[in-house]
Amino acid sequence: MSSTVAVKEKNKNLNKEGSFLNSLKEFFEVIWGNKMARVGFIILGIFLLMAIFGHMIFEEPKSNYLARLKAPSAEHLLGTDYAGRDILALFINGSRAVLLVAFYAAVFSILFACGIGITAGLLGGKTDSILMLITDIVLTMPTLPVTMVLSMVVNVTNDVLFGLVLSLWSWAGLAKAIRSQVLVIRNKDFIEASRIMGISTFNIIIKDVVPNIVSFIAINFISIMKGAIMTSVSLMVLGLVPFEGSHWGMMIQMAMSQSAVLYGGIGPVVYFLTPIMGIVLFQLGCYLFANGLDEAMNPRLRKQ
Repeated sequence: MSSTVAVKEKNKNLNKEGSFLNSLKEFFEVIWGNKMARVGFIILGIFLLMAIFGHMIFEEPKSNYLARLKAPSAEHLLGTDYAGRDILALFINGSRAVLLVAFYAAVFSILFACGIGITAGLLGGKTDSILMLITDIVLTMPTLPVTMVLSMVVNVTNDVLFGLVLSLWSWAGLAKAIRSQVLVIRNKDFIEASRIMGISTFNIIIKDVVPNIVSFIAINFISIMKGAIMTSVSLMVLGLVPFEGSHWGMMIQMAMSQSAVLYGGIGPVVYFLTPIMGIVLFQLGCYLFANGLDEAMNPRLRKQ
Protein backbone atom coordinates (compact mmCIF):
# COMPACT_ATOMS: atom_id res chain seq x y z
CA MET A 1 0.00 0.00 0.00
CA SER A 2 2.78 2.40 0.95
CA SER A 3 4.61 1.69 -2.31
CA THR A 4 1.44 2.47 -4.31
CA VAL A 5 1.05 5.80 -2.51
CA ALA A 6 4.70 6.61 -3.16
CA VAL A 7 4.32 5.89 -6.88
CA LYS A 8 1.23 8.09 -7.09
CA GLU A 9 3.03 10.89 -5.29
CA LYS A 10 6.00 10.56 -7.63
CA ASN A 11 3.74 10.67 -10.71
CA LYS A 12 2.02 13.73 -9.27
CA ASN A 13 5.35 15.52 -8.83
CA LEU A 14 6.42 14.56 -12.37
CA ASN A 15 3.15 15.96 -13.75
CA LYS A 16 3.74 19.22 -11.90
CA GLU A 17 7.29 19.41 -13.24
CA GLY A 18 6.09 18.67 -16.77
CA SER A 19 3.35 21.28 -16.47
CA PHE A 20 5.89 23.89 -15.33
CA LEU A 21 8.26 23.07 -18.19
CA ASN A 22 5.41 23.25 -20.71
CA SER A 23 4.32 26.61 -19.33
CA LEU A 24 7.89 27.89 -19.52
CA LYS A 25 8.19 26.65 -23.10
CA GLU A 26 4.91 28.33 -24.08
CA PHE A 27 6.07 31.56 -22.43
CA PHE A 28 9.24 31.77 -24.53
CA GLU A 29 7.39 30.68 -27.67
CA VAL A 30 4.97 33.58 -27.27
CA ILE A 31 7.80 36.04 -26.55
CA TRP A 32 9.77 34.80 -29.56
CA GLY A 33 6.69 34.92 -31.78
CA ASN A 34 6.13 38.60 -30.98
CA LYS A 35 8.66 40.56 -33.06
CA MET A 36 8.84 43.54 -30.70
CA ALA A 37 9.09 41.34 -27.61
CA ARG A 38 11.76 39.22 -29.33
CA VAL A 39 13.96 42.26 -29.98
CA GLY A 40 13.39 43.48 -26.44
CA PHE A 41 14.24 40.04 -25.04
CA ILE A 42 17.51 39.97 -27.01
CA ILE A 43 18.48 43.48 -25.86
CA LEU A 44 17.71 42.73 -22.21
CA GLY A 45 19.47 39.37 -22.50
CA ILE A 46 22.64 41.10 -23.72
CA PHE A 47 22.54 43.55 -20.80
CA LEU A 48 21.91 40.70 -18.35
CA LEU A 49 24.83 38.66 -19.68
CA MET A 50 27.00 41.77 -19.61
CA ALA A 51 26.10 42.43 -15.97
CA ILE A 52 26.67 38.81 -14.89
CA PHE A 53 29.80 37.90 -16.84
CA GLY A 54 31.22 41.26 -17.93
CA HIS A 55 33.40 41.78 -14.84
CA MET A 56 34.92 38.31 -15.42
CA ILE A 57 36.05 39.25 -18.92
CA PHE A 58 36.84 42.94 -18.42
CA GLU A 59 38.73 43.76 -15.24
CA GLU A 60 38.16 47.09 -13.54
CA PRO A 61 40.43 49.41 -15.57
CA LYS A 62 43.31 51.22 -13.88
CA SER A 63 44.09 54.90 -14.22
CA ASN A 64 46.66 56.04 -16.76
CA TYR A 65 46.67 59.82 -17.00
CA LEU A 66 49.11 59.73 -19.90
CA ALA A 67 46.34 58.20 -22.04
CA ARG A 68 43.43 60.35 -20.88
CA LEU A 69 40.51 61.22 -23.20
CA LYS A 70 41.82 59.23 -26.13
CA ALA A 71 39.61 58.71 -29.19
CA PRO A 72 38.33 55.21 -30.02
CA SER A 73 41.06 52.94 -31.36
CA ALA A 74 41.98 49.27 -31.74
CA GLU A 75 43.42 49.30 -28.20
CA HIS A 76 40.47 51.14 -26.66
CA LEU A 77 37.32 50.55 -28.73
CA LEU A 78 35.43 53.42 -27.08
CA GLY A 79 38.43 55.50 -26.08
CA THR A 80 39.47 56.45 -22.55
CA ASP A 81 38.01 58.63 -19.80
CA TYR A 82 39.50 61.59 -17.91
CA ALA A 83 41.76 59.22 -15.94
CA GLY A 84 42.89 57.21 -18.95
CA ARG A 85 40.69 54.21 -18.14
CA ASP A 86 39.11 52.14 -20.89
CA ILE A 87 35.52 53.38 -21.40
CA LEU A 88 34.20 50.05 -22.70
CA ALA A 89 35.49 48.25 -19.59
CA LEU A 90 33.97 50.95 -17.36
CA PHE A 91 30.64 50.70 -19.16
CA ILE A 92 30.48 46.90 -18.94
CA ASN A 93 31.56 46.80 -15.29
CA GLY A 94 29.10 49.59 -14.48
CA SER A 95 26.17 47.68 -15.95
CA ARG A 96 26.28 45.31 -12.96
CA ALA A 97 25.70 48.13 -10.45
CA VAL A 98 23.05 49.76 -12.65
CA LEU A 99 20.96 46.62 -13.04
CA LEU A 100 21.40 45.51 -9.42
CA VAL A 101 20.19 48.85 -8.07
CA ALA A 102 17.21 48.83 -10.46
CA PHE A 103 16.45 45.18 -9.61
CA TYR A 104 16.47 45.78 -5.86
CA ALA A 105 14.33 48.90 -6.29
CA ALA A 106 11.78 46.91 -8.31
CA VAL A 107 11.76 44.01 -5.81
CA PHE A 108 11.19 46.28 -2.81
CA SER A 109 8.54 48.29 -4.67
CA ILE A 110 6.67 45.14 -5.71
CA LEU A 111 6.79 43.78 -2.15
CA PHE A 112 5.45 47.03 -0.69
CA ALA A 113 2.79 47.43 -3.38
CA CYS A 114 1.59 43.82 -3.24
CA GLY A 115 1.55 43.75 0.55
CA ILE A 116 -0.49 46.94 0.84
CA GLY A 117 -2.63 46.58 -2.30
CA ILE A 118 -3.66 42.95 -1.74
CA THR A 119 -4.28 43.43 1.99
CA ALA A 120 -6.40 46.54 1.40
CA GLY A 121 -8.42 44.98 -1.42
CA LEU A 122 -8.97 41.62 0.27
CA LEU A 123 -9.78 42.76 3.81
CA GLY A 124 -11.59 46.04 3.05
CA GLY A 125 -13.16 48.10 5.82
CA LYS A 126 -10.97 50.22 8.10
CA THR A 127 -7.84 48.38 7.01
CA ASP A 128 -8.51 49.41 3.42
CA SER A 129 -9.20 53.03 4.43
CA ILE A 130 -6.04 53.38 6.51
CA LEU A 131 -3.75 51.75 3.94
CA MET A 132 -5.19 53.80 1.08
CA LEU A 133 -4.82 56.99 3.14
CA ILE A 134 -1.12 56.24 3.57
CA THR A 135 -0.87 55.43 -0.15
CA ASP A 136 -2.57 58.70 -1.14
CA ILE A 137 -0.20 60.68 1.09
CA VAL A 138 2.80 59.06 -0.62
CA LEU A 139 1.26 59.74 -4.05
CA THR A 140 0.91 63.46 -3.31
CA MET A 141 4.64 63.81 -2.69
CA PRO A 142 6.87 64.56 -5.70
CA THR A 143 9.01 61.46 -6.17
CA LEU A 144 12.33 62.86 -7.41
CA PRO A 145 12.65 65.81 -4.95
CA VAL A 146 11.74 63.60 -1.98
CA THR A 147 14.17 60.91 -3.13
CA MET A 148 16.86 63.58 -3.50
CA VAL A 149 16.34 64.70 0.11
CA LEU A 150 16.22 61.11 1.35
CA SER A 151 19.42 60.21 -0.50
CA MET A 152 21.19 63.09 1.25
CA VAL A 153 19.92 61.97 4.67
CA VAL A 154 20.64 58.25 4.21
CA ASN A 155 24.26 57.25 3.69
CA VAL A 156 23.96 55.07 0.58
CA THR A 157 26.81 52.58 0.73
CA ASN A 158 25.66 49.58 -1.33
CA ASP A 159 23.28 48.42 -4.07
CA VAL A 160 20.62 47.05 -1.71
CA LEU A 161 20.36 50.26 0.33
CA PHE A 162 20.31 52.37 -2.83
CA GLY A 163 17.50 50.21 -4.24
CA LEU A 164 15.54 50.52 -0.98
CA VAL A 165 15.83 54.32 -1.05
CA LEU A 166 14.57 54.41 -4.64
CA SER A 167 11.65 52.09 -3.84
CA LEU A 168 10.25 54.03 -0.88
CA TRP A 169 8.35 56.45 -3.12
CA SER A 170 7.66 54.32 -6.19
CA TRP A 171 5.23 51.71 -4.84
CA ALA A 172 2.11 53.80 -4.16
CA GLY A 173 0.64 53.97 -7.66
CA LEU A 174 1.12 50.24 -8.17
CA ALA A 175 -0.44 49.50 -4.76
CA LYS A 176 -3.66 51.29 -5.78
CA ALA A 177 -3.70 49.46 -9.11
CA ILE A 178 -3.22 46.09 -7.41
CA ARG A 179 -6.00 46.93 -4.94
CA SER A 180 -8.32 47.59 -7.89
CA GLN A 181 -7.38 44.23 -9.40
CA VAL A 182 -8.07 42.46 -6.10
CA LEU A 183 -11.45 44.20 -5.70
CA VAL A 184 -12.48 42.71 -9.05
CA ILE A 185 -11.59 39.12 -8.13
CA ARG A 186 -12.22 38.97 -4.37
CA ASN A 187 -15.90 38.07 -4.83
CA LYS A 188 -15.24 35.44 -7.49
CA ASP A 189 -16.52 31.92 -6.85
CA PHE A 190 -13.07 30.41 -6.30
CA ILE A 191 -12.26 32.99 -3.59
CA GLU A 192 -15.58 32.37 -1.84
CA ALA A 193 -15.01 28.60 -2.07
CA SER A 194 -11.61 28.97 -0.41
CA ARG A 195 -13.12 31.02 2.41
CA ILE A 196 -15.92 28.49 2.98
CA MET A 197 -13.33 25.70 3.14
CA GLY A 198 -11.57 27.60 5.93
CA ILE A 199 -8.38 28.30 3.98
CA SER A 200 -6.27 30.99 5.62
CA THR A 201 -6.07 34.49 4.16
CA PHE A 202 -2.35 34.00 3.50
CA ASN A 203 -2.97 30.86 1.43
CA ILE A 204 -5.80 32.59 -0.45
CA ILE A 205 -3.40 35.39 -1.36
CA ILE A 206 -0.62 33.02 -2.46
CA LYS A 207 -2.72 30.43 -4.30
CA ASP A 208 -5.74 32.40 -5.58
CA VAL A 209 -4.96 36.12 -5.76
CA VAL A 210 -1.31 36.35 -6.85
CA PRO A 211 -1.62 33.92 -9.83
CA ASN A 212 -4.41 36.11 -11.22
CA ILE A 213 -2.36 39.31 -11.13
CA VAL A 214 1.12 37.92 -11.82
CA SER A 215 1.23 39.21 -15.41
CA PHE A 216 0.25 42.69 -14.19
CA ILE A 217 2.98 42.53 -11.54
CA ALA A 218 5.59 41.36 -14.08
CA ILE A 219 4.88 44.24 -16.45
CA ASN A 220 5.12 46.75 -13.60
CA PHE A 221 8.36 45.14 -12.43
CA ILE A 222 9.90 46.01 -15.80
CA SER A 223 8.44 49.51 -15.64
CA ILE A 224 9.78 50.14 -12.14
CA MET A 225 13.25 49.01 -13.20
CA LYS A 226 13.15 51.53 -16.04
CA GLY A 227 12.21 54.33 -13.66
CA ALA A 228 14.77 53.27 -11.05
CA ILE A 229 17.59 53.44 -13.58
CA MET A 230 16.62 56.96 -14.58
CA THR A 231 16.29 58.08 -10.95
CA SER A 232 19.58 56.49 -9.84
CA VAL A 233 21.42 58.08 -12.76
CA SER A 234 19.82 61.47 -12.03
CA LEU A 235 20.90 61.36 -8.37
CA MET A 236 24.47 60.50 -9.33
CA VAL A 237 24.65 63.16 -12.02
CA LEU A 238 23.56 65.70 -9.40
CA GLY A 239 26.21 64.35 -7.02
CA LEU A 240 23.69 63.47 -4.30
CA VAL A 241 24.70 59.83 -3.88
CA PRO A 242 28.23 59.03 -2.67
CA PHE A 243 28.30 55.78 -4.63
CA GLU A 244 31.62 54.26 -5.61
CA GLY A 245 32.31 52.30 -8.77
CA SER A 246 31.60 52.71 -12.46
CA HIS A 247 27.83 53.14 -12.35
CA TRP A 248 26.63 54.82 -15.55
CA GLY A 249 25.37 57.81 -13.59
CA MET A 250 28.84 58.20 -12.09
CA MET A 251 30.33 58.09 -15.59
CA ILE A 252 28.06 60.91 -16.76
CA GLN A 253 28.71 62.93 -13.60
CA MET A 254 32.47 62.59 -13.95
CA ALA A 255 32.32 63.37 -17.67
CA MET A 256 30.69 66.71 -16.83
CA SER A 257 32.49 67.54 -13.58
CA GLN A 258 35.90 66.91 -15.10
CA SER A 259 34.96 69.15 -18.06
CA ALA A 260 35.69 66.33 -20.47
CA VAL A 261 32.81 67.30 -22.74
CA LEU A 262 34.19 70.83 -23.08
CA TYR A 263 37.60 69.69 -24.34
CA GLY A 264 36.28 68.90 -27.79
CA GLY A 265 37.26 66.01 -29.98
CA ILE A 266 35.80 62.56 -30.50
CA GLY A 267 37.12 61.00 -27.25
CA PRO A 268 35.26 63.21 -24.76
CA VAL A 269 32.04 63.01 -26.77
CA VAL A 270 32.15 59.19 -26.83
CA TYR A 271 32.93 59.20 -23.09
CA PHE A 272 29.85 61.30 -22.38
CA LEU A 273 27.49 59.51 -24.78
CA THR A 274 28.39 55.89 -23.97
CA PRO A 275 26.41 55.60 -20.68
CA ILE A 276 23.56 57.66 -22.15
CA MET A 277 23.22 55.30 -25.10
CA GLY A 278 23.33 52.37 -22.68
CA ILE A 279 20.40 53.83 -20.76
CA VAL A 280 18.45 54.51 -23.95
CA LEU A 281 19.00 50.96 -25.24
CA PHE A 282 17.98 49.40 -21.93
CA GLN A 283 14.84 51.53 -21.79
CA LEU A 284 14.02 50.50 -25.36
CA GLY A 285 14.55 46.83 -24.49
CA CYS A 286 12.20 47.10 -21.51
CA TYR A 287 9.51 48.75 -23.63
CA LEU A 288 9.73 46.18 -26.43
CA PHE A 289 9.85 43.19 -24.06
CA ALA A 290 6.85 44.41 -22.07
CA ASN A 291 4.92 44.56 -25.36
CA GLY A 292 4.56 40.78 -25.38
CA LEU A 293 4.89 40.04 -21.67
CA ASP A 294 1.19 40.28 -20.82
CA GLU A 295 0.28 37.99 -23.71
CA ALA A 296 2.95 35.47 -22.69
CA MET A 297 1.87 35.32 -19.04
CA ASN A 298 -1.88 35.42 -19.65
CA PRO A 299 -3.08 32.52 -21.86
CA ARG A 300 -6.48 34.21 -22.38
CA LEU A 301 -4.81 37.00 -24.35
CA ARG A 302 -2.94 34.72 -26.74
CA LYS A 303 -3.97 34.73 -30.36
CA GLN A 304 -5.69 31.61 -31.52
